[in-house]
Amino acid sequence: QAQLVESGGGLVQAGGSLRLSCAASGRTASSFSTYTMGWFRHTPGKAREFVASISASGSNKNLADSVKGRFTISRDNAGKTMYLQMNSLNPEDTAVYYCAAGNSVIPDQALTYNYWGQGTQVTVSS
Repeated sequence: QAQLVESGGGLVQAGGSLRLSCAASGRTASSFSTYTMGWFRHTPGKAREFVASISASGSNKNLADSVKGRFTISRDNAGKTMYLQMNSLNPEDTAVYYCAAGNSVIPDQALTYNYWGQGTQVTVSS
């Protein structure tokens, strides 16, 4: 069974930092190094929003304009894990964060990803 599990969310004050992890298991683990990986976030009443993506090798990275300069995406293919380092957090970053994996994806298009995690809540207080 393909599985992605996010962790690292929580409550943080504005200006603080969090590091999200996305660990692959099952079928997604065995093919992890072939997948483009992405982070998306969702706030009730809004569409799911692209945050960041990273190519299979890790050489190509994309970040949404809203997080450039504050967030960093990385991956460890040997460890079957992807990360999102989030710095200078503000209340507008409050959302459920999801990781996703897929082949032949359009990095900022959620519908093109094949596998999704269950999400982790990030709450930034002012």
